[in-house]
Amino acid sequence: MHAYCRVPSSGQSSPSAPSSPRFRSKPAPRFPAPKTLPQHLASQFLALLLRRQGIFLFAPLIYISAVLFYINTLDFHNFPPPHYAPPGSVYRSPQLYANLRPQMDSDNSNADAISTIWRNSYKGGEWRPCIDESSRGLPESNGYIYIEANGGLNQQRTSICNAVAVAGYLNATLIIPHFHFHSIWRDPSKFSDIYDEEFFVKTLVNDVRVVDKVPGLIMERFDHNMTNVYNFRIKALSSVSYYRGTVLPKMVEEQIIRISPFANRLSFDAPPAVQRLRCLANYEALRFSNPILSLGQTLVARMKDRSANNSGKYISVHLRFEEDMVAFSCCIYDGGDKEKIDMDAARERGWRGKFTKRGKVIHPGAIRINGKCPLTPLEVGLMLRGMGFGKSTSIYLASGKIYDSERHMKPLLEMFPLLQTKEMLTSHEELAPFQNYSSRMAAIDYTVCLHSEVFVTTQGGNFPHFLLGHRRFLYGGHSRTIRPDKRKLALLYDNPNIGWKSFKRQMLNVRAHSDSKGIEIKRPSDSVYSVPCPDCMRRSNKTEVLKSSLAT
Repeated sequence: MHAYCRVPSSGQSSPSAPSSPRFRSKPAPRFPAPKTLPQHLASQFLALLLRRQGIFLFAPLIYISAVLFYINTLDFHNFPPPHYAPPGSVYRSPQLYANLRPQMDSDNSNADAISTIWRNSYKGGEWRPCIDESSRGLPESNGYIYIEANGGLNQQRTSICNAVAVAGYLNATLIIPHFHFHSIWRDPSKFSDIYDEEFFVKTLVNDVRVVDKVPGLIMERFDHNMTNVYNFRIKALSSVSYYRGTVLPKMVEEQIIRISPFANRLSFDAPPAVQRLRCLANYEALRFSNPILSLGQTLVARMKDRSANNSGKYISVHLRFEEDMVAFSCCIYDGGDKEKIDMDAARERGWRGKFTKRGKVIHPGAIRINGKCPLTPLEVGLMLRGMGFGKSTSIYLASGKIYDSERHMKPLLEMFPLLQTKEMLTSHEELAPFQNYSSRMAAIDYTVCLHSEVFVTTQGGNFPHFLLGHRRFLYGGHSRTIRPDKRKLALLYDNPNIGWKSFKRQMLNVRAHSDSKGIEIKRPSDSVYSVPCPDCMRRSNKTEVLKSSLAT
């Protein structure tokens, strides 16, 4: 007996069972004989459609073709844009200001905000600087380290402090860092132009050897050309074990190594001895050069004189609304066609082709909702007035050249007529030696911001990163800094119909949050340059606090 197989075993076809009359194909209808070729083709096509299953094959194709043909006839460019925009996606701050200004001007309850803003800052106790001094002698050096510090003022500061930490950890001699000339900052300043080099060397004398040049006998091996020295390309945030296991043997072998670039090439999390050297370099050894320090202190004194009605207390604001910052953000404001032309040109100048790559999609509304848009001078003014700072409050504005400054600065000056900049506080002769050097100008701003009662950061970056830590180091562990949540601000500023009382309540909540976050303890992913507790500071006990208060 043979097993049944559904497929014939030979080339002969097996007879199939007759189909049920119910499912038999009906004969195709007959049409009159066509007289022309088009008629003939049409009749054949129609006959095919009417055959069994033919309609199921061709009907979807015909439908899709018709839809595509219809879509191609449409002009999408003439379609009106949707009327709905997600909350926080549109810049409506000018309308908000126009609505709130009458109520804002009539509010007289905010005269003492600058005196009371940090009233509840020290519930957990104050901290004080505590960087242990070294009494041990330095053993024989294992070699020389030459680093190139890239970026602007505070990115270079990162490189310097990390270089001190690495050199001390490897028992190496540090050559005074070389500042890399950058096409954006275009500042040819050397180390001694920005910092007090003699003071730097003297402060580190018991911890790290620092020299200004390499001995000639060593450089002879490299034809007195530093580019011939072996250069390490070190990954960002490398651990100290990498330096010990990879960098140190090569340095001992070659007697000198070069690391370029060097910013952020050392992990935030490091052994206490390495963190101590970072603290020592940043908070004690790095002091601005005498010309910068002198002018900076002069501006601090002038700001205090102009703030006599508030006991010499003033606010400093780091405002990032320069043309390149606005262009890079890809945010849209209220400048219309002129703004678009300016921003497109600025993006092409600074980042040729980066924003016009094929397939690149930019969503300005989403950028604003995510809190990534730079705050305008108007928005900063609204925020500070809502927090309780009145017209009599003195403000120091640390900024480059504001984009479309006359238009954008007008409302801020209406809200705070005592606002000052370094250009307004100095004569042309005083500022002239620094004006063509972006890092030196930034160092002057840094000094004035460091000594303000309140510091306001609006965009992030290395400048506020270092100021946060430096202010904590000076002011008992509290940064005395307002750091707004710009995602919340985007939603709030997109509501032109909000009342002044409700707006002010929201802003006071932002202010209180900044106060509560003033003192923070460093986590492994934090930097000692912004969070110095507890690596660079320790908590004061009650006796020390009492002695300090009696002394003052």
